[in-house]
Amino acid sequence: MNANDNEPVSAWLPGARVLRIGPEPHIAVEYIGEGPLILFLHGIGSDRSTWYYQLSRFAKAGYCAAAWDTRGYGDSDDYDGALSFNEISHDLIRVMDAFAVGKSHIVGTSMGGRISLETYANFPDRFATLTLAGVHARFEAFSPEAQRDFVESRLKPLTQDGLTPGDIAPRMIGKLAGPNASDDAKMRAMAAMSRLHTGSYIKTVESTTKFDREDVLDQITVPTLVIGGEHDPLTPPDLTRSIAARITDADYHLIYDVGHLGNLENPVEFNRLLEQFLARYRDRANIAADPTILAG
Repeated sequence: MNANDNEPVSAWLPGARVLRIGPEPHIAVEYIGEGPLILFLHGIGSDRSTWYYQLSRFAKAGYCAAAWDTRGYGDSDDYDGALSFNEISHDLIRVMDAFAVGKSHIVGTSMGGRISLETYANFPDRFATLTLAGVHARFEAFSPEAQRDFVESRLKPLTQDGLTPGDIAPRMIGKLAGPNASDDAKMRAMAAMSRLHTGSYIKTVESTTKFDREDVLDQITVPTLVIGGEHDPLTPPDLTRSIAARITDADYHLIYDVGHLGNLENPVEFNRLLEQFLARYRDRANIAADPTILAG
């Protein structure tokens, strides 16, 4: 999307508001509630809609809950050139500045966790807490076979076979979700994947193969929660446990009977773990201002 920044964008959650934050590329952020800011960062094959259950719950819990569309996703703008995780980290700081906060709680799943690590490397003082769900810190942490499958299953259908993200969504989500994932979870994940911007998605996958922020794990000093999924085929429990082990005093929790989409597959348990964790550090994050008012 490269719409006019004043063009209205509909929220996925009733009662929420959406703001596109400039300058280009404009970043779409959906937010609801009042209180300390929590920013939710989606994975590589989705968009902000997949945080529906978290925005609803944490607004009721007394937070300003916000989820963005990463550049090149959802209602955010596409961009020229290759994807740079460093540039995305600056996008995240722009969003925090729009809410007039110095520190925010940051929650990232999969690619959103990698963006969190990149942002921490550049702006560690902007984090109140960090939550990483289904995250790897280095692409080469995958086996050679898993690396090939990650790239080929995502790129070949789009670049060689003439398919669309919507065409590959059922197969991809079927591989990532746990064996007992609900129809609701799979439908929400497939719908988000079907909305991918093909060109930007391809650039994101290509850039992910070069990602390595494993060194950041030893540098993290803010309270951190790491969440794994029992049946996660992409970031299995051994991998997510190793991430937690590298972070000083990190909490680790495994959600049973879910795959890679834990916040959708079992939102009740995901929210319970996150709410208990954040309650201990709630006021480390600043109270969010309404960015629509600040933007005039």
